[in-house]
Parts: sequence; structure tokens; C-alpha cells
Amino acid sequence: MKTSTLTIAILLAAASQSTMAAELDLKVTNLTKGIHFTPLLITAHNSEDTLFEVATEASTALQTMAEGGNIAELVAQATAAGSDMAANPAEGLLAPAASTTATLTTTDGNEYLSLTAMMLPTNDGFVGLNSWKIPTEAGTYTINLNAYDAGTEQNNELVVEGSGAPGTPGIPAAPGGDAGTGGTGVLSGDTNTNIHIHPGSLGDDDLEAGNSDLSNTVHRWLNPVAQLTVTVK
Repeated sequence: MKTSTLTIAILLAAASQSTMAAELDLKVTNLTKGIHFTPLLITAHNSEDTLFEVATEASTALQTMAEGGNIAELVAQATAAGSDMAANPAEGLLAPAASTTATLTTTDGNEYLSLTAMMLPTNDGFVGLNSWKIPTEAGTYTINLNAYDAGTEQNNELVVEGSGAPGTPGIPAAPGGDAGTGGTGVLSGDTNTNIHIHPGSLGDDDLEAGNSDLSNTVHRWLNPVAQLTVTVK
């Protein structure tokens, strides 16, 4: 059976539409009570150049973000891959219950959306979105985002100044000023060294001693930890 010229034109138009640029309005909301997000990175990319992959070992760039909140290496990685991005739309930390917005114009082939930001105070926890397919139909879409553990550091729940460098144990900061000191360290049975769903922070009710420097009434959280609203124009 012969394929008509009209049929070929329709197929080519459909293929072109599936990879055409998109105009996106983005809104990220922090759903937690006492957790801050470090500078966010949102990228539109092809099927291969995601920011992270669950059940695999974290890249050095992801580890740098997850342990210290520095997105520079991930930005460089995304730039080299030709990804479109919105970097640090909140211009700093995104506080609990706060939202930030950004606009993003995607280029041909960048059909997937990913997002990362470190969660403070955690050891190597981050909020993440991995390769969400951007709809071709205009409309508003809502995605709930989970917290992930980079698997690069034990979750000892101790706030240690200067610990933001990769491989240096400890939580680099508690931006809310509501963490304690003098903890002995949480004993974690989590031996998963790949990226995985974060088991959550335990905390305790002793801000001058105890096992954890985190508060069990302020820093406890459950998934989802954030919400992303995407408006496709």
C-alpha cells in the first residue's frame, strides 16, 4: 500500500510538534515546616542528560550539590549538554512554606524536566525531579516532589561548621537557627550508597545533647517535600 503525500506531511508535522520548543512557567513551593532548600536548579534536557538517576551512584557534581548546596558543577554539566535551565530562581534559600517562580523556554529535543536542590538541615538530602516528560498540550500540571538521599554520606544529623565540602561528614548549616549542638550522632542502618528515597530525619527533643542536633518537632518531614507547578503555554 502506497503512502500518500498528505499522510507523510501529517507524520512529519506530528514529529516536528513533538520536539518543538515550549514556553514554561514554573512555580516551586517548599511544603516542609522547618527545611530550607538551597539554590534550585531546573533543567529541560534530552532523554540522556538528566541531573541524577535513582539507584545509581551519585556523580561528583550531584554530591557537591547534595552535601553543600553548590550547583555550579551541575550548571556546567547542563550547559555542556545543551540543556535549557533556570538556575537559582529564588536568589538564595527557599524557606519553608515559601514559593519561587521562573520561566523557561526549551529548545528542540529538550523534552524532559529535572530539578534539584539540597535540603537544609540534612547531611546529603535533596529535593528532586528526574526526567519528567514535558507535555505537548498547553495547560497547567502539578507534580509532587520527593526527597532523595545522595548515598554519599551517613546521616549523622550533626551540624558541623565547614562540613559542606564533599566527603566531609556533617550538616553545613541550619538556616532557621533552630538546631541544637552537642549531639553524639545518629546511628544509621542505611547502607545504601546509591541515590534513593531519603529515610527522613529523626531528630530528638534535646538541643544541648542527645543523639541529634535536629529537632524532632521542627526538622521532621514526610514526602512529598515540595510541589512543582508547570504551565505549558
